[in-house]
Amino acid sequence: MDMSIAAMSVDLHLAQTQQDFGIAVMKMAMKTDSELAEEALQAVENLDPVRGQNIDVLA
Repeated sequence: MDMSIAAMSVDLHLAQTQQDFGIAVMKMAMKTDSELAEEALQAVENLDPVRGQNIDVLA
């Protein structure tokens, strides 16, 4: 299993490119999830802005 330095270099660069792509996709997914969560919270607050402001600690 003899591999040339050039072939190893190409393989390492390909692996790095795949890893960078995976990280970029994950960041996009996290950003989308964060934006959706913010929109959901704003929608709930718009329904009843007072809801969740008071907590009954004696219950």
